[in-house]
Amino acid sequence: MDYSRFARADALAAEYVLGTLRGGARRRFEALLPSHPALRDAALRWRERLLPLSAALPPVEPSPAVWQRISERIDRESRPGLAPARGVFARLGFWRGAAGLASVLAVALAALLANPRALPPPVVVVLARTDAPAPGIPPAAVIASISGDRATLVTRALLPVTLAPDRSLELWAVPASGAPRSLGLMPPGSGVLALRGDALAGSRTLAITVEPAGGSPSGAPTGPIVYAGEFTL
Repeated sequence: MDYSRFARADALAAEYVLGTLRGGARRRFEALLPSHPALRDAALRWRERLLPLSAALPPVEPSPAVWQRISERIDRESRPGLAPARGVFARLGFWRGAAGLASVLAVALAALLANPRALPPPVVVVLARTDAPAPGIPPAAVIASISGDRATLVTRALLPVTLAPDRSLELWAVPASGAPRSLGLMPPGSGVLALRGDALAGSRTLAITVEPAGGSPSGAPTGPIVYAGEFTL
């Protein structure tokens, strides 16, 4: 497999950093990192794009009951001959996710050390809920992260968004003068949008509107603005 091809390396790195690359495929990716600069660069790019989303969320202290279950799970799995645990952590892949996060951070640090280069920092934009009436749109904000290379925008709704089947959320860059430019449809949960080179030029505001399914039919916003936030590049 030719890992030097940008699209292939980028897709694998995205799955790896997001934690959806599992099992043998994940181990194979990690084994290839030392000898494939394209994979290391791609993993670093995705780390820069996604890390601000976690930084924007407030930390949550686990309850004493959670720590107790972790301790009991470690005790059981450290003693051979005992049946594997069947608790919530086993069902939800808690340990696999924790191990994946640790390995992502380790690989990101290795990539930074092996490939030092100056990149603009990612820009995090908080899009607050407006007063526009819209059923299914929660009051919590939407977080958007503009990647350091300004090629990708990652969005995440802090609470679930429920839309009617005939409606879509559309993201817009709003310049100081001129018409808003569509950046694409935003999934109700989280998603990744590719940006054109001039997509954000002259803009200082991101806005999300409710549009007909598939997006605005006119190329301009037609529905209510339900989220908006300012940014500076």
